[in-house]
Amino acid sequence: MGIVIGVTKETFAGERRVAMVPGALALLRKSGCELLLEAGAGEAAGYPDAEYTAKGGRVAGSRAEIYATAGVILQVRLLGSNPEAGRADLALLHAGQVVIGLADPLAAPESSRELAARGVTSFALELMPRITRAQSMDVLSSMATISGYKAVLLAANTLPRLFPMLMTAAGSITPARALVIGAGVAGLQAIATARRLGAVVSAYDVRPAVKEQVESVGARFVSMELDSSGSEDRGGYAKAMDESFYRRQRELMADVVKRHDVVIATAAVPGKKAPVLITRDMVAGMVPGSVIIDVAAERGGNCELTRPGETVVEGPATILGPLNLPSTVPGHASQMYARNAANFLAHLLRSGRSAIDALDTGDEITRETLVTHGGAVVHPRVRELLGMPAAQPAAAEPAEPAPAMAGTSDHGGARGAA
Repeated sequence: MGIVIGVTKETFAGERRVAMVPGALALLRKSGCELLLEAGAGEAAGYPDAEYTAKGGRVAGSRAEIYATAGVILQVRLLGSNPEAGRADLALLHAGQVVIGLADPLAAPESSRELAARGVTSFALELMPRITRAQSMDVLSSMATISGYKAVLLAANTLPRLFPMLMTAAGSITPARALVIGAGVAGLQAIATARRLGAVVSAYDVRPAVKEQVESVGARFVSMELDSSGSEDRGGYAKAMDESFYRRQRELMADVVKRHDVVIATAAVPGKKAPVLITRDMVAGMVPGSVIIDVAAERGGNCELTRPGETVVEGPATILGPLNLPSTVPGHASQMYARNAANFLAHLLRSGRSAIDALDTGDEITRETLVTHGGAVVHPRVRELLGMPAAQPAAAEPAEPAPAMAGTSDHGGARGAA
């Protein structure tokens, strides 16, 4: 009998994704795993139980059976990103069990302490290192792709004008002017989608190195006279800057924002509150009917007037603060998430391992995503946030070299501001 992967129904309010889809079960079987599914787990995403059983999955009699039987629990949202409803599962976890999913450990580090107290080995997929061989496991990029796409559709639906230029018998329609702030994966996808709909698109990012990526998807890069050295960490993510930098940035941004009908704001710093880049005064200077889609709403928002989960009309503009955009496209979001997760499981079980217990912490992918193990919080950044001393490095089990993923270079700054 292979490793049993338990997939439960998501309990976070409004979450429609599922952590595994029928089409990815072949990848699990190739890794020596079998699926135990909670009844109805995939229904909200368009995957009925019958499709799982047809692919070799098994439906459990209860949620408790999954926790009692499965060696690995695979979810979209672990406790850290599901702090209220997720707490009900804590008592069901047992020592030595492995949990994998989005855990938000940098913003909710206390949840890691609770998982460690249960003796659980937990992996946070949002901590995936940005290296070439991890691209197929990159859940954040997958979900950001959907967020950028859906943000533009929301903007097009809200804007009282058309996006494309049209030549009609009733006269010419000028194209909408869209500004995308933040050229991470969400931002780049927003640019591409807005261009497909016919808008004239400009984009700004604090990291000047992404200019080429912005221009490659059809937008004009907005340059500002700012000292942006140190704006990107070693992983390509945008770093938090000091308040004087943001103050000067807002001054320069005001003139740019008022020239656009649509602003898609996606700028975020991992584990921190989103920087406020669009002020009340900037919004007041926009043209009547303008729309702001604040993709960073879950982290407080890039616009001063954003109310997470709400639509606000302030002066000439409508500001939307959507939450959990990937869940609004649950079919494809689940498909992408499941493939990322299956590839991650294959990585953990490489070299013929039959259990996820002897971890190769010398491997960057395993080490960077591992948050709790052996009854302790082991991730250095999470330990620091909890005020814990640095952990003594454990001896890593020798491992065979992992095969390289397709492609020859890191995927650049594409995820930095997503």
